[in-house]
Amino acid sequence: MATASVERLIGKSIKRREDPRFITGRGSYVDDIKLPGATWAAFVRSPHAHARIRSIDTAAARKHPGVVAVYTGQDMTGVNSLPCGWDLRKEKNIPGVVQDLAMVPHMPLTADVARHVGDPVAVVIADSQAAAADAAEKVKVDWEVLTAVTSTERAAAGDAPQLHAGAPGNVAFRWEIGDGVATDAAFKSAPVTVKRRIVNQRLVANAMEPRACAARFDPATGELTLWVTSQNPHVHRLLMCAFVLGIPEHKVRVISPDVGGGFGSKIFLYNEEVVCSWASRQLQRPVRWTATRREAYLTDAHGRDHVTDAEIALSREGKILGLRVKTTANLGAYLSTFAPAVPTFLYGTLLNGVYAIGAIHCQVTGVFSNTTAVDAYRGAGRPEACYVLERIVEAGARALGMDVAELRKRNFIPKFADGFQTLVAVAYDSGDYGVALDKLLGMFDYKGFRAEQAAARQQGRLLGIGFSTYIEACSIAPSKVVGALGAGAGLYESGKVRVHPTGMVTVYTGSHSHGQGHETTFAQLVADELGLPVEQVEVVHGDTGAIPFGMGTYGSRSASVGGTALHMSVGKIKEKGKKIAAHLLEASPSDIEYVNGQFQVKGFPSKAVPFGAVSLTAYVPHNYPEGLEPGLEETSFYDPSNFCFPFGAHACVVEVDRETGQVKILKYLAVDDVGNVINPMIVDGMVHGGIAQGVGQALWEGAVYDDASGQLVTGSLMDYAVPKADMLPMYETERTVTPTPVNPLGVKGAGETGTIAATPAVVNAVVDALAPLGVDHIETMPLTAERVWTIMQTAKAAT
Repeated sequence: MATASVERLIGKSIKRREDPRFITGRGSYVDDIKLPGATWAAFVRSPHAHARIRSIDTAAARKHPGVVAVYTGQDMTGVNSLPCGWDLRKEKNIPGVVQDLAMVPHMPLTADVARHVGDPVAVVIADSQAAAADAAEKVKVDWEVLTAVTSTERAAAGDAPQLHAGAPGNVAFRWEIGDGVATDAAFKSAPVTVKRRIVNQRLVANAMEPRACAARFDPATGELTLWVTSQNPHVHRLLMCAFVLGIPEHKVRVISPDVGGGFGSKIFLYNEEVVCSWASRQLQRPVRWTATRREAYLTDAHGRDHVTDAEIALSREGKILGLRVKTTANLGAYLSTFAPAVPTFLYGTLLNGVYAIGAIHCQVTGVFSNTTAVDAYRGAGRPEACYVLERIVEAGARALGMDVAELRKRNFIPKFADGFQTLVAVAYDSGDYGVALDKLLGMFDYKGFRAEQAAARQQGRLLGIGFSTYIEACSIAPSKVVGALGAGAGLYESGKVRVHPTGMVTVYTGSHSHGQGHETTFAQLVADELGLPVEQVEVVHGDTGAIPFGMGTYGSRSASVGGTALHMSVGKIKEKGKKIAAHLLEASPSDIEYVNGQFQVKGFPSKAVPFGAVSLTAYVPHNYPEGLEPGLEETSFYDPSNFCFPFGAHACVVEVDRETGQVKILKYLAVDDVGNVINPMIVDGMVHGGIAQGVGQALWEGAVYDDASGQLVTGSLMDYAVPKADMLPMYETERTVTPTPVNPLGVKGAGETGTIAATPAVVNAVVDALAPLGVDHIETMPLTAERVWTIMQTAKAAT
């Protein structure tokens, strides 16, 4: 008799298991942690963008009721600088380095010079949050205000104020990739060249939950427990212990419970958790801190902030002969944890895009400025590369008088399944770029739209369409390669699967969920492979005391790397289970197969042992194979052989109001290829959220500093325009499926695709809409009504 088939869970839209606790207010966040005897920290921050500290008077603050201690940078003896985890130095043989990375100090509490508004100079510890905040206002700092520079373009100018003695001219590094000689030759011989200045403005992550930490030192054991809003708790522990505080790693436990969003900003080691951990050891009492939204704007790592001169060389038939890119990347006042990687190896290596290009050369200069540090923000280098490439490609099409979709088609890399070597170091895994654009064009009548657009223009309406055919690199690996590129950590992932005696399963992952839905996706993956109900699988993450050492979540890596580690562990569980089942069935292990939740003899499905019976036998080994260890638990570490490269095609249709400059999105379409899909509903949610952030950058968001004072003038939700739901259209989304050969699951990554693709699609659409007015380029985002109206008036005046 045949075994009843178990319904496959892979590819099924299972509702997120974690959502009921979130939407009913039962999530457990850092600020919810209750610690007896806890104190609160309040930080004294610089009100100036650049100022020397003459003295700090803490006497009045110490006398304030409820104050336990006040510390300045002078008190934190033996504490080291916050580390930068990505090196760019010639002595390390890092490829592409033209000028070594300036490893400037970044102390937890600055004791000499404040280099941006919000730089912490002292901390007040008190019995209540209110007392700490009130006492912090009584700390008197005697400042010598210095000239500041916030502009990306001016930071390295000869007359700009110097931020660090170790970074002459405020240059953090110079780096290049590609073949400069071949690119120069391509431009020299090209009949058509186009050059544009492209600004990718600074952004603020704006996670729903602000950063927070709570540190508790136990003097009886010498152990420190830190609850913190982190995307990678093991990395947090390693950096803080090994590089800053010098605490033995086995004496520190980092717990990252429910985290309300990150978008990259919670990857990094920050001043506040270091100071609170150090203070807890000094006071032998818990110390906690939760950022205000204003503090979040001033201290959470920002994103983007590139100024680029891009050039494209084309044949008259529309073939891309060359691409030349020169970028200045603003790193802010200090080096954040992985900041040097973002505008270099996560940016320059993606400039081949989905196109067969004759030659490419990219030069990047990283600069310091009196602004908040810049690091990874959703997409991290990939959106910046896509924006440059997709904007200059459409500019090239217009220069040729060629349809923008047609130019793309003429330059797509042909379909491949076993790798494609680009001109900028990386080798793509698999791709079929033309089919994604064809499917996108099939979702609406493109020719019909162009006819409608022409008719609308005759009526004075400004309709436009913009495209973006993108590629993303995710699952960054292998560790040996990224180490050679400057990474200070491995980029593998861990996964442990523990089968309990009753057949219930607990999964321990080194990945961390802060909105991605791991508790559903990983349970779905393991349950599918074991043929069990998904309710039988529990997922544990975010606790260094419970999970094997893992690298966390960022770069769309969780399913492809963390999921593969779990897949490997499940495979080991099955192999051990076969040995147990073979013994029980008096068969050879080679004759046992695992089908539909049971171990059975091949060809004889009625001769079988259920999964639960095998798990119970593993823990009650009375009738058990000789020499086999009891228990049913396996751990795996997966280090991928290559990146994965999702891709796709997006289109945006807009109308611009002639009188006000207001941009309205009429239609947004997306076709994404993220390889095999575990849970379509979760992937759709990721794509939708990513598009929202990409559209937000194009039309509304932007962190702005006052040039004279260095103040962040968009330092709250009153001034920084995060899009609301009613400002966004309904999206029309589809997928193509091109599995990756890099991992056995065939999955790529989905968390950042929408953010990468959406921004250039929207801006291209606005430029297309304004073409009748003579506008062929817009240099700077966001495309607010005021900015678009000004561009329209300038264009009218010029004609």
